[in-house]
Amino acid sequence: MAATAVRYLRSVGAPTTGPVEALPRPELRAVGDDERAPLDPAEFRRVLGNFATGVTVITAPPRTPDEAPAGFACQSFSSLSLDPPLVSFMVARTSTTWPRIARAGVFCVNILGADQGGLCRGFAVSGADKFAGVAYDAAPVSGSPRLAGAPAWIDCTVHAVHTGGDHLIVVGRVDALGTADTDAGPLLFHRGGFGRLTH
Repeated sequence: MAATAVRYLRSVGAPTTGPVEALPRPELRAVGDDERAPLDPAEFRRVLGNFATGVTVITAPPRTPDEAPAGFACQSFSSLSLDPPLVSFMVARTSTTWPRIARAGVFCVNILGADQGGLCRGFAVSGADKFAGVAYDAAPVSGSPRLAGAPAWIDCTVHAVHTGGDHLIVVGRVDALGTADTDAGPLLFHRGGFGRLTH
């Protein structure tokens, strides 16, 4: 879809490279209690759980030699822009891992394969040594952990961070990316559990 949008913009003579003028920032304000929809959070999760997503682990390098790398499991990842190459993910404002990634200013998206549910669970736990027993090497630009066995990886620099309710929307500029020599299908998350594609 991004490629189609770029072709359309070029066909009408719109610039698709170079600096992009930012839109005016919206006025930010707190939402009043009388403006909140009477929505049950459990029902919200149940209904939205019908949308299957891929699963990733977002990692960042340590800032000092005695610090461990940072990482967390994330299902709210997506491609965002082809020109320039941007991706995005969402993270809870209460995350204790996000501040470490923000300080690093870089991250690697590890797209998990169908057999990596256990790895995902390890990175979903708060406060544990998430990298204990996990094989990885360094992504080529950021040095962020690139997890062994992940079918694909995307090495990024933090480009922008936007507010989105109780989450932050993180935009990353892609510096490098690649795939592993594996034919594993994707790990999917659907209705609160892991699944896989069947053909």
